[in-house]
Amino acid sequence: MSLPPVPRWQEIHRRLPVIFPAGTPNRDHSVWEIAARTVFVMLYAGAIEGRNYWLRPDQVSRMNDVQAEQISNEARLAWARASTKPGKGEISGRWYAVNTRESIRDDTIRYSLIQNGAVVEKSGLPTTSPAGRYALQGDFAALLDPALDEATFAAKAETWRERHLNSGALARITLMRKGAVDAGERVLVTFPNRETRSLTPGPSTDIVKAVVEVFAPKFLTKPGVILISESSTKVVARDDELAKAIGLNIAADKNLPDVVLVDLGPTHPLLVFVEAVASDGPINDVRKAALLELAKGAGFPTQHVAFVTAYLDRSVLPFKKTVESLAWGTYAWFASEPDRLLVFAPEPVAIVGGLAAAR
Repeated sequence: MSLPPVPRWQEIHRRLPVIFPAGTPNRDHSVWEIAARTVFVMLYAGAIEGRNYWLRPDQVSRMNDVQAEQISNEARLAWARASTKPGKGEISGRWYAVNTRESIRDDTIRYSLIQNGAVVEKSGLPTTSPAGRYALQGDFAALLDPALDEATFAAKAETWRERHLNSGALARITLMRKGAVDAGERVLVTFPNRETRSLTPGPSTDIVKAVVEVFAPKFLTKPGVILISESSTKVVARDDELAKAIGLNIAADKNLPDVVLVDLGPTHPLLVFVEAVASDGPINDVRKAALLELAKGAGFPTQHVAFVTAYLDRSVLPFKKTVESLAWGTYAWFASEPDRLLVFAPEPVAIVGGLAAAR
């Protein structure tokens, strides 16, 4: 049996972030070194959809650098057969310890590469079967052909994503790409009342736009925008008429969040403070306490105030860096997954009928 060409695992490691760009679900475990080595071993052994050879996770741990350099068809086939047999003695320079096979199977293969369409699983095998069960999806394996030039590889990767990633994953990738580009032009934001305001472009502005145009109508019954602030000018847009109608008088000061929303649906309006986090500055305990004082001064009791920290995506560093400091009794929202709301509450809270109903 003739095996397809196999690139070095380092080249696979370089290509994976292109195939799975920022915003891809479970991206970290789809592009890290273990994923690259796992994909290499599958290619090396010929575990590719349609070739009737299936890999076991422990085979990845049995590979070493000396073996990986032996890329003749005969050497690869011989290793593919031998690596499934019980080991006799220690393997010198093995890539991973024996007890890492569960991590390779779960973190890298099951919850990342299979979820993202790069690996297929053999059907009909009992859960406890020791037989190989994993192989590279055929079109994905073709992306790793060492003969592909950069332009062809990039184009094929784009086509593969469109065919094999779900619509939610593609939407996240598109949003992440958009957020990484600063067009240098003012960003037009449409308020719930259909008025428009323009904001200075930047990573946090993309989040603010999503908060106003997507979050507000999705989670508030009758949304209104009281205020949008920016660090450069502090107050960019303020609806004084709406604020006056609900008895709210908030002056521009250091405690102002990025966005102040109001839900006019409930009998008593719900005041919503939102921080858009592109790098730092979530609603932590100190920030929550300061905003509560601001709300009380405007006549809003605690039960009619909500706090939201908004991010572009939960896979990016700002969320990972700040999640442990988010205050209990607040929410986290991700522009890339607009239908979901993460609740930080001591007790489970069901978001039924919008944000106000969950208060």
